[in-house]
Amino acid sequence: MRIDEEQGYRASASRDARFDGQFIVAVRTTRIYCRPSCPAITPKRQNMLFFPTAAAAQQAGFRACRRCLPDSVPGSPEWNLRADLAGRAMRLITDGVVEREGVPGLARRVGYSERHLTRVLTAELGAGPLALARAHRAHSARLLIETTDLGFADIAFAAGFASVRQFNDTIRAVFATTPSGLRVAAKRRSRPPGPAAGKVTLRLPYRTPFDADGLFAFLAARAVPGVETVEDGHYARTLRLPHGTGIARLRPADGHIDCTLELTDMRDLGSAVSRLRRLFDLDADPNAVSEVLGADPALAASVAATPGIRLPGSVDGAEIVTRALVGQQITVAAARTALGSLAAALGDPLPTPDGALTTLFPTPAAIAERGAEVLTGPRRRIDTMLTVNAALAAGELDVHVGSDPDELSLTLQEFAGVGPWTAGYVLMRVLGAPDVLLTGDVAMRKGAEALGLPSTPDELLAHADAWRPWRSYAGLHLWRAG
Repeated sequence: MRIDEEQGYRASASRDARFDGQFIVAVRTTRIYCRPSCPAITPKRQNMLFFPTAAAAQQAGFRACRRCLPDSVPGSPEWNLRADLAGRAMRLITDGVVEREGVPGLARRVGYSERHLTRVLTAELGAGPLALARAHRAHSARLLIETTDLGFADIAFAAGFASVRQFNDTIRAVFATTPSGLRVAAKRRSRPPGPAAGKVTLRLPYRTPFDADGLFAFLAARAVPGVETVEDGHYARTLRLPHGTGIARLRPADGHIDCTLELTDMRDLGSAVSRLRRLFDLDADPNAVSEVLGADPALAASVAATPGIRLPGSVDGAEIVTRALVGQQITVAAARTALGSLAAALGDPLPTPDGALTTLFPTPAAIAERGAEVLTGPRRRIDTMLTVNAALAAGELDVHVGSDPDELSLTLQEFAGVGPWTAGYVLMRVLGAPDVLLTGDVAMRKGAEALGLPSTPDELLAHADAWRPWRSYAGLHLWRAG
């Protein structure tokens, strides 16, 4: 990832928050690294260095600024925009794959050798997979230190450290203080730790503007009863996580999402946060999207009316595949009813139900084994659903955030009945692919016609060439118009 150092200096001198998360500013004299909008006095240009990631700055011997907390900003939009090896690996690292499966597991998921993966990440991001994962662990540990009453030994293992000593050494190296010092500083900022060991309350920052109403409306229309609820401006859902289960509650606020997580295993904190950020597309750069789409006269009014439009993501790849298959050629309301029946019959009940949240979305194994008892509709569609979920359960089909988009699309379409619409929908929601236009979607074509755009697939696709690389976001504008 190349950084224009002159542009980086100007962004830092003007304290431009739009660049937070896109690169790191380090100061040679103080050995501290910051976000571009840090309120501290701008250092002399000759003393400034620029890094693509916090891990690269840490590896070069710099420690995090305790004033601007550079790890607590939206992540780089590069990871969704880029479909290359570095982008795919970063999405998996933030999901905690290195902590769970090690570098060999990460390399296996992206389909390259450990040596090649390390070489590419070091060249592109300034740090290898272990250093990048270490930065992710440090961020998770800081969240737990500042937002819970957990003991430091419990936090160390929950964040993915192999020992308390490694945890202490990393906190000192990254934040230039002890875990106790971080907790005391959090209390001084009037952010006392939460009362319950299994509950964490935190803020998920985003780049403004943020179309919360549109995103919540999309999720509300598709909310699966028992699994999700959207009411009074709050979104809540159950989570199936690598080490246990959880419940997430989210509410939009000024510049961030207020998030409360209840986890059965605190080791899932980093993974849960990463998945929720992807669900709400919180790392997007809305100004970059609006600049391109607003240049088209046909979209200009829609872009101006709904600034900060977001691409709804997912918390689980297999779940989105099932949702897409159920939703083929039926209305959104009908799909929601069908998915609710599927979840009620095959979903695992929460250990402790919480109001309307009672159920985890069914696993591929459960759908493959008993889906025929519940699913309705054409026999071919049911057979496709069973075949795909059997492949997911057996590991023959693996849909995760580190998948190669082209390979995943081809693999999905190898299964009978999985067409381009379903494959494209999965790419958009699981990978956050920003440049997919579902020209075969009837509602999208109606929206195009309403906006005075060509409505035939080929003509619409030709016109949409000017929307690259944000055609997925353009599709949301067309859906709304339709």
